[in-house]
Amino acid sequence: MTPTSDTIRLTTAQAIIRWLSNQYIEIDGAEMRLCGGGFGIFGHGNVTCLGEALHEVQDALPLYRGQNEQSMGFAAAGYAKQWLRQRFMFCTASAGPGTSNLLTSAALAHANRLPMLLLCGDTFLTRLPDPVLQQMENFGDPTFGVNDAFKPVVRYWDRITHPAQVIQSLPAAIATMLDPADCGPAFLGLPQDVQGWTYDYPSVFFEKKVHRIRRISPDADEIADATALLKSAKRPMIIAGGGVQYSRAVAELTAFAEAHQIPVVETIAGRANMVATHPLNIGPLGVTGSNSANEIAEQADVIVAVGTRLQDFTTGSWTAFAKDARIISINAARHDAAKHMSLPVVGDAKLSIGQLGTAVAGYQTPASWTRQAQAGRATWDAYVAENVEYGNRPASYAQAIGIVNELCDPRDRVVAAAGGLPAEVTANWRTLDIGTVDVEFGFSCMGYEIAGAWGARIAQMQREPERDTIVFLGDGSYMMLNSDIYSSVLSQKKLIILVLDNGGFAVINKLQNNTGNESFNNLLADCPTIPEPFAVDFEAHAAAQGAVAETVSNPDELGAAFKRAKASARTYVIVMKVDPYEGWTTEGHTWWEVGTPHITTSNRVREAHTDWEASRDKQRKGV
Repeated sequence: MTPTSDTIRLTTAQAIIRWLSNQYIEIDGAEMRLCGGGFGIFGHGNVTCLGEALHEVQDALPLYRGQNEQSMGFAAAGYAKQWLRQRFMFCTASAGPGTSNLLTSAALAHANRLPMLLLCGDTFLTRLPDPVLQQMENFGDPTFGVNDAFKPVVRYWDRITHPAQVIQSLPAAIATMLDPADCGPAFLGLPQDVQGWTYDYPSVFFEKKVHRIRRISPDADEIADATALLKSAKRPMIIAGGGVQYSRAVAELTAFAEAHQIPVVETIAGRANMVATHPLNIGPLGVTGSNSANEIAEQADVIVAVGTRLQDFTTGSWTAFAKDARIISINAARHDAAKHMSLPVVGDAKLSIGQLGTAVAGYQTPASWTRQAQAGRATWDAYVAENVEYGNRPASYAQAIGIVNELCDPRDRVVAAAGGLPAEVTANWRTLDIGTVDVEFGFSCMGYEIAGAWGARIAQMQREPERDTIVFLGDGSYMMLNSDIYSSVLSQKKLIILVLDNGGFAVINKLQNNTGNESFNNLLADCPTIPEPFAVDFEAHAAAQGAVAETVSNPDELGAAFKRAKASARTYVIVMKVDPYEGWTTEGHTWWEVGTPHITTSNRVREAHTDWEASRDKQRKGV
């Protein structure tokens, strides 16, 4: 086909990048690029064609050089969270192991409903050079390769086998990533030969497009059903999930709770929907929650769940609520709204809360119920204040959290993930401002902390450059994935990183002990294959990556070091040893279902199994 004024001849890779650079989104009345750029490690599957295309638009779509493909995906997730899913980053990796390294981060984005575009190398469509380096051959189906492994962990998947396909595939991928119900990662497999093939694309395809995230209005009948149920409530409660922030519905939820004096509890993803001092904020709910939230959850007769997927850490494996409690589930996703026999309200949180509030005008929660919830929160606050105190006792996660909480700016962002710190941050952190907490517990990935914070910091620099991103992580997570300390230094995106060293995987050791098992293969001291355990010099290691680093001996020194970190212009790592056995937050936990041995030769394991199973009769049944 001969190009005309209405067409432009480009390679497949050039077309993808040109199209991406012309996609915009309207946020608070301002237009900005929908894609903030990307994270990339080049190899033979993406350097020659996609790399050539990215070089031409490096100012419009900056490419951050990654150190590890998995951590690139975590950084993209942290970026999307900071932008409340309104903007995304792409990740590009080579064919083979470079791409397969992104599987875990794609799963994290899928579990957390986060937008992320994966532009990944693939084998040659013609198969003329097969088998190529790093190709995973399937003997019975030559079309089936390692990239097919992404199908369960992304919301949109395509393999581009002809340049013209991107005309349909790119808009479909963006539509998925911006859909409030189906939001998640999108994957495009790019065969190495197809990336360089040309096509005469319609010029109109590359015209500027401004996107807006739709708001789905709830069904009138579902609002009517929810209204009737809520008006009957004597002990109502609101669960505020992460979807409240993604809908930008914090003000509406707060106003709704205040108008009807309904106590509010938060999920892990919903932390920082309300500041800690709000009189209706009764605390975090669930396995890593608070006594105050869990006590009212056990007694609530009507629960309004907003923007939550009701995972087991929120529901206490479905033991946190009374068996006869009714749940109104407000969610843009039908899949989440209908869980556990909930009365569904499928729609945008902001619109749904507004319409429900109008419909229940005049309804007031019995004052005695609200006072009971507030009294429980006051008792919990006193417990947290005591828990974070330090003095004549071993250093703990809670103490470190309390010190940082006291000294940080209200708009600083706190990041934690997996291990023991999500529970400790969720329970002990007192929210100072809205949307300032990222506890990654959707897919619970150790190693997310530094990488996710780097992505969040890139986004934060575009919005609030004067604030800090603060990372809490243990030594186990640090050893799994720490190379984005180097990334943050190279890109001049400062992080404050607290490495709290407890000598191994201490929280899993705690679970091991709590289920009657002996300590085994979690703490370094309990690994029979390690004859002589020794401590890593985290300070020296971080300094070798370009960070300012220091080791402190106690919480007093930690406070002084944190002040120095705040004043620093460079990524700052503070290391402190904490006790692996003492200082854990012991209050506020619901039951959590874990698999324990039904038969054993150990009396301790048998007794722990019996004790664990004793709470099963509280478990709600349902789908």
